[in-house]
Amino acid sequence: MGKAHPLSTMAIDPATEGTINRIAVEIGRRQRRRWLAILVMAAAAAAVTAGLSLGAVGIPFVEVWAILSGVHAPADAVHAMVVMDLRLPRVITGLLIGASLALSGAALQGLMRNPLADPGLVGVASGAALGAVAVIVFASAWLAGWPGPVQRIALPLAAFGGGLATTLLIYRLAHRGSHTDIALLLLAGIAVNAVAGAVIGFAVFVSNDQQLRDLQFWMLGSLSGISRDGLLPPLAMMAVSVLGLWRLAGLLNGLSLGERDAHYLGFDTERSKRILVLLIALGVGAGVAVAGAIGFVGLIVPHLVRVVLGTDHRFVMPASALLGGALLVCADTVARLVVLPAELPIGIITSAIGGPFFLMLLIRHRRELAS
Repeated sequence: MGKAHPLSTMAIDPATEGTINRIAVEIGRRQRRRWLAILVMAAAAAAVTAGLSLGAVGIPFVEVWAILSGVHAPADAVHAMVVMDLRLPRVITGLLIGASLALSGAALQGLMRNPLADPGLVGVASGAALGAVAVIVFASAWLAGWPGPVQRIALPLAAFGGGLATTLLIYRLAHRGSHTDIALLLLAGIAVNAVAGAVIGFAVFVSNDQQLRDLQFWMLGSLSGISRDGLLPPLAMMAVSVLGLWRLAGLLNGLSLGERDAHYLGFDTERSKRILVLLIALGVGAGVAVAGAIGFVGLIVPHLVRVVLGTDHRFVMPASALLGGALLVCADTVARLVVLPAELPIGIITSAIGGPFFLMLLIRHRRELAS
C-alpha cells in the first residue's frame, strides 16, 4: 500500500485556516467586482444605444454612429436632427439624473447605515418637487420680469433648496444619540411626503391650465421636455453632486462603521455629514427640477450593487452611478415605446419596477424594523 503524502496528514491550525478562508473570499469578491464592472459598462452602452436608436422614428445604430462621429454627412437630415437635438440631450440628461439619484441613495444608505434609505422615501425628492411647484404656481408671474438666465436658474435652485431643507429636517428627526433610528426615518419621510403632497394638491387646485400641465409633468416625472435651452445649470449641479459623492467613498466607509469609529479614524463627522447632505440635496434637487419626481432609482440600484459587491463604497459608488444611469435611460426608452405615438411618464415605469422591489425589501428586513 502506498503511503499518504505528508502534507495530506498535516493539521492546519485555526488561524491559518481562517486566513485561507479570508483569501478565498477576497478572491471571489474581486472576481464578482470584475464581472459586475463589465456587465454594468455593457448595460450602460446598450442603454445609450437603445436610447439613441429607438423611438417613434427608428434609426439604425450604424446611422446614429455616423451622425455622432461626423465621418460623413448623414443621409437623412431629419434623422440627424432627431439624434442631435432630441435624443442625445435626453440620453445625457437621463444618464446624469440616474447616476445622481443612485449615488444619492448609496450615500444616504451609508450615512444612515440602513438599506431602506432613499431620496424619495425620506422626503428629499418630495421636498425638491415642492420647491419646484412653488416656483411654477406661486412665483411664475414674479419671475416673468426677470432676465432669462435668472428664470432658468430659479427652478433648479428652488428644487435644491426644498430638497436640502427636507433632508436636514428628516435627518435631525431620525438621529438619536449616535445612531439613526430606521423607524423614525421612515415615519418622518412619510410625514414630509404627506405635507408636500398636501401643498402640491393645493397648488393643483389654484393653478391655471398651463400651470396644471407643468405640475402634471413634475408629479409623474418625464424626460420629454428635455432640450438644450436652459439645461446647463441643472446639469452642472448634478455633475458636481455625482463627482463629489464619488470622491467621498472613503468617507462613507468610515461613517458606515459608526460616527464614533469614524471620528477615531480621523474624520470630522459633523462636517462630513453636512457636505454629504449638501451634495445629496444638490443632485436630487437638480434632477427633480429637470425631470420631475422619479422614484425608487436611489433605492433599487445601490441595494443591488451592495448585494453583489459588499459594502465598500469605493466600488459601490461607481457601480451605482453607471447602473443608475443605464436604468433611467432604459426606463425612458421603454416609456417612449410602450404607447406609440404617445409617451408614458418615466415615473410610471420606475414605480412599476421599484414598488415590488421595495415590498421585497420590507419583507426581508421586517425583523429589523420590528426591533
